[in-house]
Amino acid sequence: MKTFSTSAIMLRRVEFGENDLIVTFFSSDYGKISAIAKSAKKSVRRFPGILELFSVLDIVCTRGRGLPVLQEAALNCAFVRIRSDIRKTAYASYWTELVNTWTEAEEQQFQLYLLFHHVLGELDTGCILPEILSIMFQMRFMTIAGFYPNLTHCGVCGIGIESMKRNRAVFDIVRGEIFCENCVSADSKRVFLSKGTVKQLLWVERGDMQKAGRIRFTGQSLRESLEFLETFVPYHLGKTPRSLGFLRQIRQTVFAAGISR
Repeated sequence: MKTFSTSAIMLRRVEFGENDLIVTFFSSDYGKISAIAKSAKKSVRRFPGILELFSVLDIVCTRGRGLPVLQEAALNCAFVRIRSDIRKTAYASYWTELVNTWTEAEEQQFQLYLLFHHVLGELDTGCILPEILSIMFQMRFMTIAGFYPNLTHCGVCGIGIESMKRNRAVFDIVRGEIFCENCVSADSKRVFLSKGTVKQLLWVERGDMQKAGRIRFTGQSLRESLEFLETFVPYHLGKTPRSLGFLRQIRQTVFAAGISR
């Protein structure tokens, strides 16, 4: 039997039989891995309460017939402040579903692993608004996933965003492109983005990851960005995450009360 070890973020856990768990990880070395954790529900000694969502673990698995078997797991980062805060849990759950939906089993995605680990760490620390972290995660996720949108010029006439007469452009969700007021189709599935919002989105995607989270969004830009990303990303993944509805409910409450950390 072959043994392998890696650092991994826990994406999912499902009960299997009376005592076992099927656990899914997103690992730094092997991409997405599903394994069976035998007797995990009753063995405090082997897995002492560490098989929790969003946690970063150092795992050891063995391969045989069927699913790999989780032999050992040591806690690296618990991120307990995420699971104790419903707003943070909602965002982490959404990101987790995006990662789980897009990634193929055992296909290394190291850049995505680093991005995912970074935003979870910042979310746990609480120094950056979860909404801004979500914008940063999704903008960079689109680049990694290969469906990054055209946000710089009209998809028909080619006019740059800066040269458009109106302060806002129309973004076509299906085509993944911005259109000026003269070229937009009447039947397009659309969202509206102001020029200021587009500039901030581009900066968040292209800038240094440590600095990107500190950019200041107006309330309008924050709403436009989240609506755009949470419409465009699921559309091009071909699936709307179940966690997205819950996230939007939580955020509506937060926005109504005034955004704060």
